[in-house]
Order: sequence, then structure tokens, then C-alpha cells
Amino acid sequence: MTSIRTPSAALGTVEPALPRETSSAAVPAAPAKTTRLGSLDAYRGAIMLFMASGGLALPSAAKHFPDSPAWSFLAFNTEHVEWVGCSLWDLIQPSFMFMVGVAMPYSIASRRAKGESERRIAVHVVYRAVFLVLLAIFLTSNWSKQTDFVFTNVLAQIGLGYAFLYPLLGRGMRLQTIAVASLLLGYWLFFLLWPASNSDLSAYAPGSPSWFAHWNKNANAASAFDVWFLNLFPRPKPFDFNAGGYQTLNFVPSLATMILGLMAGEMLRRPHGNRFKLGWLAAAAALCLALGWLSGSYLCPIVKRIWTPSWVLFSGGWTFAMLAGFFWLIDMQGWRRWAFPFVVVGTNSIAMYCMAQLMKGWIRSSLQIHLGPFVLPTLKKLPLSVDPLWLIDTFGPVVQSAVVLLVLWSICLWMYRRGIFLRI
Repeated sequence: MTSIRTPSAALGTVEPALPRETSSAAVPAAPAKTTRLGSLDAYRGAIMLFMASGGLALPSAAKHFPDSPAWSFLAFNTEHVEWVGCSLWDLIQPSFMFMVGVAMPYSIASRRAKGESERRIAVHVVYRAVFLVLLAIFLTSNWSKQTDFVFTNVLAQIGLGYAFLYPLLGRGMRLQTIAVASLLLGYWLFFLLWPASNSDLSAYAPGSPSWFAHWNKNANAASAFDVWFLNLFPRPKPFDFNAGGYQTLNFVPSLATMILGLMAGEMLRRPHGNRFKLGWLAAAAALCLALGWLSGSYLCPIVKRIWTPSWVLFSGGWTFAMLAGFFWLIDMQGWRRWAFPFVVVGTNSIAMYCMAQLMKGWIRSSLQIHLGPFVLPTLKKLPLSVDPLWLIDTFGPVVQSAVVLLVLWSICLWMYRRGIFLRI
């Protein structure tokens, strides 16, 4: 990711870099002083750590405590809901999409402050978009015998929408709001006007409108598109459906999520006081949550897996609220020390993401090879009132996931202290 810096710019717009010489007597302008947005680094790091944790295997442990409300709560919020609704785990990808929008005004302003031309910046935007899609395909193919052309990975979704986000930078909140509304309305009509091949409404709340069937799993407009689109690529067997119901065209409504982030990022760069900015973020959160709930009740279901318009608004409300929380704690109250573990990861998010995708299995198997033989004998020597085998079966995956996460975080800490940051 690009460095997130804050040059002095008014009203959330990013001014073009001044020419190096305007006359024979002109003096080159000094580069604008920039600072990082601490709340964004911490927010990004917290979400990245949550993602890399894999939920700490809490849903697996919760199965041993079926009557415990606390364990049920932990299990629900560390895995995706089946279809309609929202858990904390479901907010990981919307947070990433939202933060891309928040970061763009800062990263582009930083490049302009360094004197980069508009053409070079635009080329870099396209390069980043293409690179993210290719990186997503590479990481997804890590478990396949051949290249797996799948575009539902969060990096691919960001890449597919990134170049379309850039033209809206600095265009004003009115135009950006119109863009969000147009995307949501157009995508809603795209699903609604597609013939519903399945009228089953069992996945939704009783009394849901009959037209909710147009958003059924793997029986909707976006799934029909993927049956055509994904079969254009070489595959070991024809593509029929995605087991989780995820679709390539999710990047269209998720672009609206990124635009919401762009609006937040430009607001945070404006010369208003921090209290005003916090109030704006809180109001945006409340408005999006209310609109998301209303549209989810009467227009289309709240479904993350196909990124319905109601999901854009509902999840957008939560992302505004989380950013507001980090902004209040870090940028307003100045409480930064507690967020250091998050910042270490947030400033190297691409590195953490790649390690989590490529190294977790190797770290886990290494721990099993080198430490596994010592665990059970050690437990048997302790004065325990429960069966050691039950302890290992219940909490072993939790401890193992936590240790893997600690190893990954330690690598990020090592990179952070040596000033090594992976950028795109």
C-alpha cells in the first residue's frame, strides 16, 4: 500500500503540483509537510490481524459448549453468516474496501506534493489496479494445480474497482453521493429485472417481499454472469456455481463502499476541527445504518456474499462507526500506545496479507512437528481435573492459531523496526 500522508490542502481537494520553475527568478516550492493518519493505520492493522487470525478457531471450540451464550456469541462473530445478516467477521472485507477509499486522497496528495505529474499518477493507479487483480489470482491459485481465475478475493475486488474510484477524487461530495446512489439503484434493478429461477424465500425473515427471490444464492443475475464469464478462462472443469455464493460482479456495488470511504477521507483532510469531523463520521454511520436496515427490510436482503445495495449501506454504517472510534481514540485523544500492535501491521498490510495467505499452513505444520510431541506428555503431568485429550481437542486449535498469528505479527514487527515496508 502507498504511504498515507497528509499534505496541507483545503476543502478535501488535492491541488496539482506547482511547476518547478515559473520564471527565471522563481524558487522551487518546498514539498508540503505530511503526516500519517494514525487512526487509519490502526484501523487497517486491527482488521488485518482479525483476518489473519482465522477467527482463532473459536467456532470449533464453541462446539464443545453448545449451551454457552458467550461461546455462541464468539462463534457467530468469527465466521460468515450463511446468507442474510451480518457478523463481525462479515465486516472484514467492507472495512478493507472502505479504507482504500479513505486512503486515496492522502496517497494521491502525497504523490502530487512530490511533484509527480497527473499522467504518471494516473498510470500508477491503473498499474496498482492490475497488479492487485493479478496478485489475487496468484494467491488464490496457491491451492490449485493450475491458474485459478477467480475474482472474488478482496484484492481482486479492490483492483477491479480502483481505477473507477480515482476519477471521483476531489469531485465533491454531491457528485460522489450521486455516484453511490446510481450504482446502488442500477445494481438493484439489474437483479430485480433478471428472471427469478427460484422462488424459495426460506433464507429470509418470514414475511419478506416475494421479490427477494431475485437475490437467492446462485440463482441471480450475477451468478448467471459468472457462469458465462468464468468459463471464458481455461478451467479443469466448467464453472457451474460458487459454493459460497460469491460473485465477480460484487466489485460494482463494492465500488460504492470505496466511494463512501473516499468521502470520509476527503472530509478528514478538510480544515474543519476534529469535533466536526467526528460528528460527521458519526452522522454518516447512523444514516447508513438506518438506510441499510430500511432497504434490507423492504427493497433487497442484506447479503454480504453478493454485496447487495442494502449491504453496502448497512456495512458502510459500521465502517464509518469503526473509523470514527479509531479517530476519536488516536487522532483526538492522542491515545496511541495501545494501538502500536495494530500500527505495526497496518503500515505493512500487503506483507501481512500475503504471509497470511502463503505461510500460515507452513507455520502451523512446523509447530505441530516441533512442539506437538511435547504437548500431551506435559499435560498428563499436570494435576488437571479434565481429560488432557479433551483439552487438546477443544483448545488446541485456538492456541495453535494464536501462536501462528503471533509469529506473523513478529515478522511485521521486525520489518517495522527496520523500516521495511512492502508497497504497490
